[in-house]
Amino acid sequence: MSNERRPDTRSLDTLNGKQKELDPEYGWKLYQKGLDYDRTLNLFDTVKVNENFFIGKQWEGVVSNGLPTPVFNVLKRTCSFIVASITSDNLKVSATPLAATANTKALIEPARIVNEELDALTERNRIPALVGEYARNAAVDGDGCLYTYWDDEEETGQDAKGGIKTEVVENTRVYFGNPSDRHVQSQPWIIISKRALRGEVILKAKENNNADWENIQVNDDPTQPDYVKHTDDKVDLCLLFWRDRETKEIWCYEFTENCTVRKPWSLGIKLYPLVWLNWDYITDSYHGQAMITGLIPNQIFINKAWAASMLSLLAMAYPKIIYDKTRIRKWDNRVGAAIGTAGDINNAAKVLEGGNFSPQIGQFLTLAKTETESTLGATSVAMGETRPDNTSAIIALQRAAATPSERTKQNIYASIEELYRIYVAFMAEYYGKRTVDMEPPEEIKAQYAFAQQEAPGEVPAKFDFKTLKDMPMTLKLDVGASSYYSEVASIQTLSNLLQQGAIDVVQFLERVPDGYVPGRRELINELKQRQQMQAQQAAPVQEAEPEIPTGGGYSRLQRVINETGTTEGVV
Repeated sequence: MSNERRPDTRSLDTLNGKQKELDPEYGWKLYQKGLDYDRTLNLFDTVKVNENFFIGKQWEGVVSNGLPTPVFNVLKRTCSFIVASITSDNLKVSATPLAATANTKALIEPARIVNEELDALTERNRIPALVGEYARNAAVDGDGCLYTYWDDEEETGQDAKGGIKTEVVENTRVYFGNPSDRHVQSQPWIIISKRALRGEVILKAKENNNADWENIQVNDDPTQPDYVKHTDDKVDLCLLFWRDRETKEIWCYEFTENCTVRKPWSLGIKLYPLVWLNWDYITDSYHGQAMITGLIPNQIFINKAWAASMLSLLAMAYPKIIYDKTRIRKWDNRVGAAIGTAGDINNAAKVLEGGNFSPQIGQFLTLAKTETESTLGATSVAMGETRPDNTSAIIALQRAAATPSERTKQNIYASIEELYRIYVAFMAEYYGKRTVDMEPPEEIKAQYAFAQQEAPGEVPAKFDFKTLKDMPMTLKLDVGASSYYSEVASIQTLSNLLQQGAIDVVQFLERVPDGYVPGRRELINELKQRQQMQAQQAAPVQEAEPEIPTGGGYSRLQRVINETGTTEGVV
């Protein structure tokens, strides 16, 4: 009898909430439902047009008939600047025990271990680069998505294998069960699709012992309206996520149109493993409005105005020569060439000067460009094109210019915080026991003290990451900008407090940002030990007073004390 858990699929039936038999046919039905919703929004065409305008393909489909087709890509410059300005901060994520939690001191070391692992994941997954692409997709396409999964094959240098991976997914390949709600964790189900090679999908199905792998057939890409990227060797591979109503765990099912690639399995975590970002919200829809969409008419006007100006210059700007064909058979434009004429040369030829190009046209084109940039906050001040005569005024104007994108910036921070919560959930479920650097336990310190040796600052030890499941409310993730300036300002403030004697060296080192003092933890331990030794040496040595007998006999010591009031000469 199989002990395999049966998935709770009631969340997949959004109409009646009944248990559903999960197979490729039903999964494909949910997938088509998501595609139909995106088609009603004309999402695929909108994304294609936005991407073309961003990369500079702004005359695609236009028959020019030899006319100039200039591209002055205001959108890419402006969009890239705005995205860079809101993602250029060095994001710092830290886990700290909540103050209201019982026995907070016992959670300090687990929180430090989690922080070090989060820093390692940030480097391993290139989070700053992913966040830049994530925000760029939201600005150009309307939405950004980061998907996180567990890779069993990743080497860790330890006995335990596996690691957490994160990748960017296009908004045209993510489908929400409730398209009227943009919040990820409240969804009944979510589907992520991708184009995969048929041979790889077949191998994966065989590895998972699915006998119907022969049913896997190639298909066109439904997200491409004109099938420009059609290939004859790819198939749509879908991942269906839903939440178990009883255990609250997230389940997953992998399938194609006609084949189960992997049977339903529980991820073991209680959060959907993806984060979602709208550049600007649209009421009653999980898809947002892209920054570029509303500015495409401006870009078209700028290009057309430049094309008309170029055409006018080519036709009118250069002088033309009119000659009398009855006197001159053929005009010769060669330099220094003689031109023969019959009769009087007066009025035989005339030069017509080119028409004057109105300077107002150039001024209006410049105005259209600057106003388009200014509406998005990419002003000349923000982009560093203004002479800084007044420093305070420049800073004030730059802050004012950044205000329009401040809301989007905060949304990015919130989504990154959710991403790192997903990381902690994966750690608790999959990491198990791993060797980490930990502060020596008290018994180890006592052994070193007994041997009169200095205890090391950190020792390798096994840490069970499953204990994080028992403290779901004890870790607080703070996401914020940790720029070079703010760190230097913090160090300067700490230095001033140290010079004024408000804090000692140990307190200074405990608050210095990581990376500025090599071996900081070892140095702190050495200073603490030195302080303890100095305190012991400075303590006054109390001489042991002789014990005075209290028995019934009247000893010599008692008589001397009674007579002289001292023990001098006796002890």
